[in-house]
Amino acid sequence: MCQTHISGRLYDREVTEKLVRKLSINRSSAAWLLVAAVQLAGCSWQYQGPAGPQAEQLQSEAADTNFDAVRQNAARTASTLVGSPYRYGGKTPAGFDCSGLVYYSYQKAGIALPRTSAAQFEATEEIDLADARPGDLLFFRERRKVSHVGIYLGDDRFVHAPSTGKNVAITSLDDPYYRAHFVRAGRLDSGS
Repeated sequence: MCQTHISGRLYDREVTEKLVRKLSINRSSAAWLLVAAVQLAGCSWQYQGPAGPQAEQLQSEAADTNFDAVRQNAARTASTLVGSPYRYGGKTPAGFDCSGLVYYSYQKAGIALPRTSAAQFEATEEIDLADARPGDLLFFRERRKVSHVGIYLGDDRFVHAPSTGKNVAITSLDDPYYRAHFVRAGRLDSGS
């Protein structure tokens, strides 16, 4: 995979092209620059682009784009585990509890998360459900405390390990039980 170093951070080709477009470099100049860089650096180059607030904003947007991919990978991983058995304290395909499924899916996507639903709740930033994207976490309560977590898939659906005797499943937020027990959506950021 072709990657680019910008101000000490590593970005893939898609993110690099997005940055080049934001910097208003015309395509022929960008193509020439890319060819020269590949020849000189073997598909890796150091760009000393804009400094200050503009650079920080571009780096932040690139990190957000990369972390969206991480969240989507976690959601995909969890979806492939539908049918795996529920096992209290489980965090492997041999058996999952709800937070173990989230922990495992994000671990496979390259992110270490806390192990329990309460700790995962604390590790996320609250977002409106309307703004949820695949890979964001959905939290549910039993009585007054957060006791369940799932990974949002989009279209008001989420994947989770429901409870003893059940398997990992995809469920709709329109399900009356989950709608009534919903606490909030949460997003992990690139600093988690």
